[in-house]
Amino acid sequence: MNSATNGKVITCKAAVAHGPGKALVIEEVVVDPPNRMEVRIKILFTSICHSDLGAWIGTNEAQRAYPRILGHEASGIVESVGEGVVDVEAGDYVVPIFHGECGDCVFCKSEKTNVCENFGINPMKKVMASDGKCRFWSKDGNCPIFHFLNTSTFTEYTVMDCACVVKIDPTILSLKQMALLSCCISTGVGAAWNSADVKAGSTVAVFGLGSVGLAVVDGARARGAARIIGVDVNPDKLAKGHTFGITDFINPLSLDTPVYEKIGEMTGGGVDYSFECVGCPDVLRQAFLSTHLGWGLTVLVGVHSTPKLVPLHPMELFYGRKIIGSTFGDFKGKSQLLYFAKDCITAGIKLDEFITHEMSFEKINEALQLLVDGKSLRCLLYF
Repeated sequence: MNSATNGKVITCKAAVAHGPGKALVIEEVVVDPPNRMEVRIKILFTSICHSDLGAWIGTNEAQRAYPRILGHEASGIVESVGEGVVDVEAGDYVVPIFHGECGDCVFCKSEKTNVCENFGINPMKKVMASDGKCRFWSKDGNCPIFHFLNTSTFTEYTVMDCACVVKIDPTILSLKQMALLSCCISTGVGAAWNSADVKAGSTVAVFGLGSVGLAVVDGARARGAARIIGVDVNPDKLAKGHTFGITDFINPLSLDTPVYEKIGEMTGGGVDYSFECVGCPDVLRQAFLSTHLGWGLTVLVGVHSTPKLVPLHPMELFYGRKIIGSTFGDFKGKSQLLYFAKDCITAGIKLDEFITHEMSFEKINEALQLLVDGKSLRCLLYF
């Protein structure tokens, strides 16, 4: 990387959100140098996730903050590092992770969780941890621009805490493929492999066949699930679902009975595992009731808005069904992501099939609309 920029502010292009649902504005912003334990990254590829879409629309009013640079799924190269950073250096290829791993807190030291007390996912967080300030500014330097999900990748350059930066080997997977591991693939495949530990010969139902849901399908297929039922109200998801491994497709809008009853009939009592990838309490209940009494496991993957609660009666848990949540596929990002990349190759995860579109960064609003219309899985944006 250019050492001439080390320690200096950088002026670059970014897509800035100025209000809920307003078109992102491509504008020049100023990016500060990294502080202690921070990394400044040149973004090479970034893509749009439904979490970005929700933040852009402003689904949760309490999480709104403008102006803001969204984006959290990307790959890039380190431009410079702040004092104390030892695990990456200028010129390293990296991916950002919204669910960081500091390595020092009680959670990071436990093998039972991927939670990080200091740099875990926090949609309310909008400034850097070290000093409570932004590293992005308007071109005139008068207006701070807020951060998003520890990452902010809809920009040519971003600054992140080193706990949220993972060094990668581009000879294992391409930089385009690695970008997907920073959210979509890790979240979905990890939910199947780590959270549920899907067994060969088992039955699975996946509610919501967006990118994350299809990653769950791909993970279940790779684990040898005998039957994978995809559930989605968009009939166009049928063909794509078959590509990733669904054996059956249900459109709830075409049924006269609840989805869980239909799945019970199809499987002789319910599936072994169900995954809720929509973020809707009613869908979560359908997913829960679709599992088999005695041992059925439901994994909550979708992001739910507050203050809605889980629509279950406590006594419904007395009959052996279980429900758990999964964040970032239960991976510890910094210490496990590179191993996961290798496992994706071994297992034959269909990474390239997730990239349905590629566009220049300036067309980011077109890419957003493709996702809104349900016409894309991952639209990869390049600079």
